Amino acid sequence: MRQIGQVAELTAAIARGLFRRPFQFREFIQQSWFIASVTILPTALVAIPFGAVIALQLGSLTRQLGAQSFTGAASVLAIIQQASPIVTALLVAGAGGSAICADLGSRTIREEIDAMKVLGVDPIARLVVPRVLAAMLVAVLLNGMVSVVGVVGGYFFNVVMQGGTPGAYLSSFSALAQLPDLYISEIKALLFGLIAAVIAAYKGLSPSGGPKGVGDAVNQSVVITFLLLFFVNFVLTTIYLQVVPAKGS
Repeated sequence: MRQIGQVAELTAAIARGLFRRPFQFREFIQQSWFIASVTILPTALVAIPFGAVIALQLGSLTRQLGAQSFTGAASVLAIIQQASPIVTALLVAGAGGSAICADLGSRTIREEIDAMKVLGVDPIARLVVPRVLAAMLVAVLLNGMVSVVGVVGGYFFNVVMQGGTPGAYLSSFSALAQLPDLYISEIKALLFGLIAAVIAAYKGLSPSGGPKGVGDAVNQSVVITFLLLFFVNFVLTTIYLQVVPAKGS
């Protein structure tokens, strides 16, 4: 409970830091580029087999049920609503979040954070806020890329490897998919990026035991972030399915 309160306090401090001036725009750009550089290629490589597995599995299932014409809609909706934000979150948390935690943790054990406080510099506004905003921005952009790569990969594997019909794949997608499906995907990615960055910053600002403590903090931040991401994904999906009616219903 104490740690939950500390995370909530850090989140409130980050929210206040958004309005502190001057905004660290250069740090924000540098962190965005860094997080994107370490996540773009792994995310694209993970998105291809993710889309392929979903397309192949759903293609096999719909063939057994005699509903091959709905393969496109089912696979695309699964990729956009679930697979894309999850893949994005795992890579942002695993690559970007661990880097944020290690960087802040090393600064903390070298007492740079304490020195900034003594000099009257707010470390939250100076270091944490740009990293949190960068993680959120990169997560949203990566989610769009994963959606495109996953849909194209699913189309290729369904049409080429399973003998599906291109027209049926595209027509079922356009018949059942809707813009809110993309909106909830981007909202998930935004929140997942926020969670990953906040947890990484919290663990990075409170390591214990020297360099070994920083390594333990990085490991803990990744594990905790993964658990929170799956829980938040379940909650958001449940709310979305209750609030937004399915197209054509």
